[in-house]
Amino acid sequence: MNFEVTVTCAVTGAGNTLGRHPGVPVTPEQIANSVIDAAKAGATFAHIHVRDPATGKGSRDPKLFKEVVDRVRSSGTDVVINLTAGMGGDWVPGDSDPSMPGPGTDMIGARERLAHVESLRPEICSLDCGTMNFGNGNEIYISTPAYLREMAGLIKSWGVKPELEVFELGHIRFAKQMIAEGLIADPPMFQICLGIPWGADHTVDTMKCMKDELPPKAVWAGFGISRMQMPMAAAAVAMGGNVRVGLEDNLYLDRGVLATNAQLVERAIEIVTRMGARVLTPAEARAKLGLKKG
Repeated sequence: MNFEVTVTCAVTGAGNTLGRHPGVPVTPEQIANSVIDAAKAGATFAHIHVRDPATGKGSRDPKLFKEVVDRVRSSGTDVVINLTAGMGGDWVPGDSDPSMPGPGTDMIGARERLAHVESLRPEICSLDCGTMNFGNGNEIYISTPAYLREMAGLIKSWGVKPELEVFELGHIRFAKQMIAEGLIADPPMFQICLGIPWGADHTVDTMKCMKDELPPKAVWAGFGISRMQMPMAAAAVAMGGNVRVGLEDNLYLDRGVLATNAQLVERAIEIVTRMGARVLTPAEARAKLGLKKG
């Protein structure tokens, strides 16, 4: 059991969710306001993607990240900023020539994936620790060992804490290899990501299996998508971990009731407190994890 819990709010993501929920934040102003609302509701961390304001699709434009971060930092609301570094690894084989990229491919190099992290220096950025099939089409998310080693080294040199996002056991195995090679500073920080097709399933047994493979000093959180968001939040706390919620992973507060990010944070905090734990403030989390405030 974890009695001092951090709550992350993943406010928007990059998925095609706008058609199902008109309240998913899109513009930098909307995303920043949603971060601020989540922080005021009690979130410790904000995990931030950006979207193209014209299309609503996920973006990796550093200017959009800068506008969001500047708005949050200037708001006077304290929250630990966690920027995604997971964009730029999408590969879709071409229909006529599978050796060539098809529509939907967005594949860039290791350092380019971190352009916004290098310039903005958030406290945390995500690091997706392996390649996986993504969804039911031909899309592959590519994150190779060479890319990951380069990215981990750069992130460490900038004083940013990598959140090691792991979607299956092989990702944990390679993350531990990077730790052994000195590429990840103590304490390592893991996010166990469950339910994404086709990574590990969002069940209590799966979470425990993955948690048991983490290194002894690891600080970890876990989440499940869709209707398993809150059950996995409770399971993570019971097993000694931390919590992630938000519209990136789940659109509903209750069956048929669309949520806001702040409402999902409030629901998670209610679960945490009813379990006898408390939620750490951003300042307490920075001290615990040795984070450098941006």
